[in-house]
Amino acid sequence: MSAPRRRLRAPDILHLDGELLVVDKPPGVLLTPQSGQQLGLPDLLSGRAELAADEPFRIVHRLPEQASGVVVYARTAAAQRNLIEQFAQGQASVIYFSLVSGYVEDDGEIDIPLYYDKRAGKLCASDRRGNHAVTRYRIVERVAGNTLLECRAPKERFDQVRTHLAAIGHPLTVDPEFGGGSAVLLSDYKPDYRPSGRRPERPLVERLTLHAASASLAHPTSGKPMQFAAPLPKDLRATLFQLGRLR
Repeated sequence: MSAPRRRLRAPDILHLDGELLVVDKPPGVLLTPQSGQQLGLPDLLSGRAELAADEPFRIVHRLPEQASGVVVYARTAAAQRNLIEQFAQGQASVIYFSLVSGYVEDDGEIDIPLYYDKRAGKLCASDRRGNHAVTRYRIVERVAGNTLLECRAPKERFDQVRTHLAAIGHPLTVDPEFGGGSAVLLSDYKPDYRPSGRRPERPLVERLTLHAASASLAHPTSGKPMQFAAPLPKDLRATLFQLGRLR
């Protein structure tokens, strides 16, 4: 899923020490640079005085390009091994804010096996095959036609939250790959919306409505419990505000 090119804000460094680099990732940025014109976080962070010129950016957990929020990198190979094991064992975790389509009635748990479908090229949910996976969710706010959920998944797989939410009929509001829409337009929700005759309507948000709000882990050297948080970005805040006025 590729969003239109736009000017990207400089990412905030949430934490830095000899073992860890924690960053608030803007949407539309890859965790590592790729060929072509796709930007990676290392591109946006290069030249920062607090980082080494050959900063390794060792990936610990994955976040989709069009999602935003907390990303943890390891700065040493030993720290990377330790943190990957923490995430694999459910000792480290990420909490997501997910804006989903429709009204979710109650807090709940999704317990549906997941498998990777090579033909479809993505993670899929099925009661008949796959590996055990659980996603828990809590209602944060209901707005016009949508619900903001707080989601967490012990021993999370990449795209697990997206896949599970789609499986219960509440895909991310913007997530065409997993059954959501391609953008949020105020005109879709506001009965008396009056379009401008001079320019097309600008979407409230047109990227994955998924934000990694916080990450919890044990420091790979000291074992000290640590938590890092990233505020909800402007586009999601504006979407919630505008839709919240229409409830």
